[in-house]
Amino acid sequence: MGLKYNRKLVAGSALAMLLALTGAARAEEKPAAEKPVVFDATSVDTFAGAFLAARTADNDYDYPTAIALYRTALKYDPANLEVRERLMICLFMNGDFDLGVLEADKLKDDPAVERIATIARGIEAIRAKDYAKANTLLKYDGPNELDRMVNTLLMAWSLQSEGKSADAVKMVEKMQGPEWYGIFKNYSAGLMAAAAGDIETARKKLGETVSNRDEGASATDSYMRAVFALVALEAQAGNRQKALDAIAVGEEFAPGYLPLNALRKTIEAGGKPELPVKSVNEGMASVLFSVGAALNQSVQTAPDRESAQDIVAFYLVTSYALAPTADAAVLLGGLSEGIDKPERAIEWYKKVPAESPLRRVSELQLGLNLANTGKVEEAREHLTAAIKAEPGDIRGYLAYGSLLSDQKQYDEMAKTYDKAVEIIGPMPKRADWSIFFQRGIAYERLKKWEVAEPNFQKALELFPDQPQVLNYLGYSWVDMNVKLDEGLAMIRKAVDLRPDDGYIVDSLGWAYYRLGRFDDAVSELERAVELRAADATINDHLGDAYWRTGRKLEAIFQWRTALAMKPEEAEIPKIKAKIKAGLPELEVKKAAQEEKPSDTTRSIAVAAALPRTEMKAVGEGQPKAATETTAEEPKAGEKAVDPAVYTVNKGESLWNIARDVLGDGQRFRELIDLNPELKRFPDRLQPGQTLKMPVKD
Repeated sequence: MGLKYNRKLVAGSALAMLLALTGAARAEEKPAAEKPVVFDATSVDTFAGAFLAARTADNDYDYPTAIALYRTALKYDPANLEVRERLMICLFMNGDFDLGVLEADKLKDDPAVERIATIARGIEAIRAKDYAKANTLLKYDGPNELDRMVNTLLMAWSLQSEGKSADAVKMVEKMQGPEWYGIFKNYSAGLMAAAAGDIETARKKLGETVSNRDEGASATDSYMRAVFALVALEAQAGNRQKALDAIAVGEEFAPGYLPLNALRKTIEAGGKPELPVKSVNEGMASVLFSVGAALNQSVQTAPDRESAQDIVAFYLVTSYALAPTADAAVLLGGLSEGIDKPERAIEWYKKVPAESPLRRVSELQLGLNLANTGKVEEAREHLTAAIKAEPGDIRGYLAYGSLLSDQKQYDEMAKTYDKAVEIIGPMPKRADWSIFFQRGIAYERLKKWEVAEPNFQKALELFPDQPQVLNYLGYSWVDMNVKLDEGLAMIRKAVDLRPDDGYIVDSLGWAYYRLGRFDDAVSELERAVELRAADATINDHLGDAYWRTGRKLEAIFQWRTALAMKPEEAEIPKIKAKIKAGLPELEVKKAAQEEKPSDTTRSIAVAAALPRTEMKAVGEGQPKAATETTAEEPKAGEKAVDPAVYTVNKGESLWNIARDVLGDGQRFRELIDLNPELKRFPDRLQPGQTLKMPVKD
């Protein structure tokens, strides 16, 4: 079964969405990462050995080892720019900002790393109060819009540090650029004005930031930070109700966002929280954090996500070096998880202060990462203790349930979610969808479908367009050969919502395969492999689809590829058997005899599985076959005319008709365009139904 489901509460997506009670952030199952090869830098005695070993460690994100080995390589070749460039990057990635700046000074004339080196040197100049140098370094008129914005905002904070707050705000306001500059401009100007005591300007700029939810959706962390700043501003000015109004706007934007819940309690108790930015260092850190978090959010679904990790991590690590914050630590922990570095993730989560509202999520993530390092019992104790400490916090059950799922302890997983449902009570909220979804998974794995199905349906009732639930329930129905039309429609909707999710696209391809629509299956599964090239299950599925379409050499190649990707133990003998003997012949005739006359959709599956020479047998007693049309036969000497109308035979699908009549199954979309009544349910063809046909090529 090709279903993938969520296992983590935090996996590197935007912080504001992570901290709302929305369940896991990513759907991904992959084998445990192999331990990196560790080199003793002092034992390497050649440049080539040190450089190659450093690249190995660097590629595996083992920055401490890479740093030591790059330094060893530089002893043999001090002028090697490539080595020094990677040394600088690794120092920043490892959180060693001061040492990274020293290398940046040595690389100031190197165009390959100008972007990072310039920002680092500019920040260091501001820290040293050398504002003239900072302005010279950061002045940028080049074509890169992101660099221009970041450098200008940092220059504005340089003016702020000189006591020129009004000039700093004007510099930000005059900044020209694309529309997405808006949230960063308003937020930064608001912070500058607030730090200088200009309450009216701060209120105006922060209010403009909070009122623009469309911009906030692409930079959720900056948006929520602006909410916090506006709340603090109003509370300090004695405007308690305005502070609560700002909190209400934030709650609407990110329901269940725990730091906001804590802030509400503070305001309701008469508290006056401090402004989030009180110094120039904190201001510069806010720029770098906002940009890093927004970039991190934007690249989560990008195919080249890993290649963008360096720049995202640079902004976040540098922000933390300037002004340590809990939200930066949590995001950096999520980044470490994303590159399979649970030990480093644990280090970041431990940096979250005990008094921070983010401490709870960091503790839960720490427990999950303990399990990822092999310390399963310690993780179990950690997470059960977390549940006992706050039994009303649903996220504790999600975290522990995720651990139990990894260990395939589905009975205890089901009991854990049963308890969570008890705590939720009779009036669940939209945010509780993930509890019912995970509970459904537990019972489905226990083969108790009668209990699982209502939980999936409840999850969809709470969150109708949740793509993971649509995918899981839809696939389950197709896999069990029930509610086929509804199930396939659900999976298609999930793909529409998450077109770049390889696991969901795989489900659609495998559903087509189960329905016998092998050409459609190949099309979708090839796309799934492009999106998730390293997944054994998807490659295995594509091999099966290739075999059924007669592409047997390609099928064997895909099965061998899947086998090399270390699939689950239970799948290994099955894949080996397919490599040796292929797939068994389809028992089409038996299926055709057993099908019920009224089961139109199943007959589509059977017909699609038949060799084309057998197509007429399925439609016996029905109107003329695909090669016979309702048009009159041409008289001698006349040119044959393409049919304008086609009558559907029993068991035919749009794909079959397009393939047999028009010569290309992909032209089924033209049939839908010519017959609008098909758009809603393209699979529900009835024998005797007439279709308008396009002209044949």
